[in-house]
Amino acid sequence: MDELIDILTPEGKPTGKTALKSEAHKHGWFHATVHIWLFTSDEKIMLQKRAKTKKVFPGLWDISVAGHIAAGESIIEAAKREVFEELGLSISDKELIKIGTRVHKVSHANGIQDNEHHQVFICELKQPLEDLSIQKEEVEAVALFDLAVLKNTKNLENVLLPRFHDYYCSVYDKIYALGLSK
Repeated sequence: MDELIDILTPEGKPTGKTALKSEAHKHGWFHATVHIWLFTSDEKIMLQKRAKTKKVFPGLWDISVAGHIAAGESIIEAAKREVFEELGLSISDKELIKIGTRVHKVSHANGIQDNEHHQVFICELKQPLEDLSIQKEEVEAVALFDLAVLKNTKNLENVLLPRFHDYYCSVYDKIYALGLSK
């Protein structure tokens, strides 16, 4: 879906300008996204298999939930909206734990220039996967993986991308540092 988004400086500051997501990706303009990593108390991480129709990383097991922040939308509201849209799961502000902001710059073979400031959250998943209602246009499937998958993706085909290994390790470390996984 082509959404209206706020354009940022390379440092992540608002420019006061908005554009369609497709235009931002065409011109490489910086913008904000949310990443929400859902983990369980028994040391699992929920990953989503991206729909095969996605323009980037189709069919890849990836971040639990991710999406663009709409123009004028708060970071927290965007995170809650994306979780609800993709999984049918309502979460509260206090369940979202912000663990950082990540600058992401990737040029894709299809011409998309992803220059993004990822607002990264973790959140404990307390519902069984069977209770989720996945958005088929975005998500092909969801599954629980051992949390250690964030540290070791080398032997797994189509699960996360080795070039982002440091990012995944930082998410793993934050989950453990905050004592949120038993």
